[in-house]
Amino acid sequence: MNWERPTSVTEIRSFLGLAGYYRRFIKGFSQHALPLTKLTRKDTPFIWTPECKESFQALKHRLTTAPVLVLPEPSEPFEVYCDASLKGLGFVLMQHQNVVAYASRQLRPHEINYPTHDLELAAVVFALKIWRHYLYGVKFHVFSYHKSLKYLFEQKELNMRQRRWMELLKDYDFELNYHPGKANVVADALSRKSLYAAWMMLREEELLKAFQGLNLGVREESGILCLSQLQISSDFKSEFLKAHQDSEALRKVLPAVEQGKQWRMSEGHDGLWRFKNRIIVPDVGDLRQSILKEAHKSGFSIHPGSTKMYQDLKAMFWWPGMKNDVALHVSKCLTCQKVKIEHQRPSGTLQPLEIPQWKWESIAMDFVIGLPRTRSGYDAIWVVVDRLTKSAHFLPIRISCTMEELARMYIKEIVRLHGVPSTIISDRDPRFTSRFWGAFQRAFGTQLSLSTAYHPQTDGQSERTIQTLEDMLRACVLDQPVSWDRYMPLVEFAYNNSYHASIGMAPYEALYGRKCQSPLCWYETGEKSLLGPEMIAETTEQIKKIRNRMLIAQSRQKSYADQRRKPLEFEEGEHVFLKVTPTTGVGRAIKTKKLNPCYIGPFEILKRIGPVAYRIALPPYLSNLHDVFHVSQLRKYTPDASHVLEPEPIQVREDLTLPVIPVRIDDTSVKRLRGREVSLVKVAWRRDGIEEHTWELESDMRKDYPHLFSSNYI
Repeated sequence: MNWERPTSVTEIRSFLGLAGYYRRFIKGFSQHALPLTKLTRKDTPFIWTPECKESFQALKHRLTTAPVLVLPEPSEPFEVYCDASLKGLGFVLMQHQNVVAYASRQLRPHEINYPTHDLELAAVVFALKIWRHYLYGVKFHVFSYHKSLKYLFEQKELNMRQRRWMELLKDYDFELNYHPGKANVVADALSRKSLYAAWMMLREEELLKAFQGLNLGVREESGILCLSQLQISSDFKSEFLKAHQDSEALRKVLPAVEQGKQWRMSEGHDGLWRFKNRIIVPDVGDLRQSILKEAHKSGFSIHPGSTKMYQDLKAMFWWPGMKNDVALHVSKCLTCQKVKIEHQRPSGTLQPLEIPQWKWESIAMDFVIGLPRTRSGYDAIWVVVDRLTKSAHFLPIRISCTMEELARMYIKEIVRLHGVPSTIISDRDPRFTSRFWGAFQRAFGTQLSLSTAYHPQTDGQSERTIQTLEDMLRACVLDQPVSWDRYMPLVEFAYNNSYHASIGMAPYEALYGRKCQSPLCWYETGEKSLLGPEMIAETTEQIKKIRNRMLIAQSRQKSYADQRRKPLEFEEGEHVFLKVTPTTGVGRAIKTKKLNPCYIGPFEILKRIGPVAYRIALPPYLSNLHDVFHVSQLRKYTPDASHVLEPEPIQVREDLTLPVIPVRIDDTSVKRLRGREVSLVKVAWRRDGIEEHTWELESDMRKDYPHLFSSNYI
């Protein structure tokens, strides 16, 4: 902050009033201010001595360096102090009595004619404008020594200028408080000091360099001067100087620099060595790690990617292998691994299922639910497909039917016509994962192959058949959707008698060895007799042809699919993150919301189930999920020694439910119900590491959880 040399006793008192407000942050304040204090005594001549100059510069330096200026914490409340005078406007942004930023500006010619009320209100308006990026969307307090502003929102008559300002103020959530003038010394001093000399000097290169040396950011907008500290480390430069002195590698290169062989290296005016005008960062101590941490995790960077972070650092710093160090640092960041969305090809190459050897040897099944209830009470369809011939049965059912009814229908419609299959492929529907269904199929000697969690592509055969079935049903029941069950026999016939690309014929022909007779197949009428050996040979030849065509189709589909995927493998014992989306069971289990992490974990891999499936060690709060996941649902965890991955203990009640604990009070509100006011509080509840918010009666919360209203919690 530029404050020109005081030229009168009044200006010295103004400066000391500002500095004295922060004397608790400045060690030895009284000793530093003694030469200036002597000038304010009565009957003392005003003589600016070297001691006064040294005292003035020392106090300015301590006011604009750590620990006075601090980095803002978005989750903590802000305080804005405003003041106006006939010389200018002054503002201070604070948190917990620590300064985040100063700002001040001159009055424009037309503003000199403002009444006091409007001038003080202008100070509030301009403060909110220049710090909008801090204050918008959060609750904060504004302090002004003009008491009438406290009742601003209760005034009924406003001029046009005040109305415009009121519209802007309504965008913010703040409380306007009265602050006595004698206590508002900071903003008062900033508003009353002469700004003309400082305004002219801002355009001088030497002053801008001085601001950079103080780690201060300077921004000029429409005549407004804003200053804020970008880094708290006041001894950051001394760390660089010490590192340059201690670096053995740098000392070895200096002779070559002096001889002119290393013309790309030079020593700056600040004593730091540079490579192509970029500060050299020696490999001494943890200096490089400190720079990487500040550029990645500070409030001014907020976890950029490796490319953005490298370009930001590249403009100021240099060291060998800097780009690789930045990429490694970003890849090990635990926060980035959890919250960053992947913009790459999905993991896991396509793994086609083995082609069956014979008809109805391997089948796939699934349910179509959510259909309109028909007069017969049907509201779902059970789809059963032969994986070899692609022939299918569409069985109308009630979604509420029991497993015993499903078993009877399975025997009547599938086993009776095609025999007992060797394998059944399905998703993880509760009916297919039930103990009854498993025991029922084991009695037949049928093996159940269930899909991995949240990967419906495993049962792609039935899923694709359901798409075709739904299209055909929509075409049949445009006018009467509640009568869809009447069309099911014809829909099944049309599907089985239509050409299928992967086998090169209709499913009916693949199943029975000849085309089905229909009104269009008039040329097939008549008798055609085949002897037993000829029929067997023809059927066997047709099965070979179908299997070859399916093999070609699978190969073609795999080549297309793998172009848009990437292979990814893990070893047992490695740790991975689990993908979370609102539509999957993982997201529903933890009640994920918009800004929750995209991945949770890391979790240990217990076993590799197949080429692209792994069994994961899930925590207790995810115990209701299937523990086998497709590789596309996993993300590789990059470990680092700084990561703390200690599992939290989980407390379970006697009724096997998790306790819900109130953590804090986040907000308060007053509602008017039936002529009386009801006080409400917004409570943050925590259950097994997951937070949720609800509005509760303040009286009930004070009665049941009084500790939340103590000073330690609010």
